[in-house]
Amino acid sequence: MSIEKPNPRPRSHLFTIRVWEEEINAEQTEWRGKVQLFTTGEVRYFRTWAQLQPLLLTMLSEVASEPEPQQ
Repeated sequence: MSIEKPNPRPRSHLFTIRVWEEEINAEQTEWRGKVQLFTTGEVRYFRTWAQLQPLLLTMLSEVASEPEPQQ
């Protein structure tokens, strides 16, 4: 019989992503965004869609490198 310890690190993470269109000048707009990690409240901003994936990967790697909670 084995007793499994609960995993203190979640296997999934909840992010909220907000995007909005911002006027640059009279004839030009740009999409901007905000990513927030729900569990920690950490917020990061991006200005292009290409920045979103690396940003999420960075935030996930930072969560993974945090020390495990003491029980």
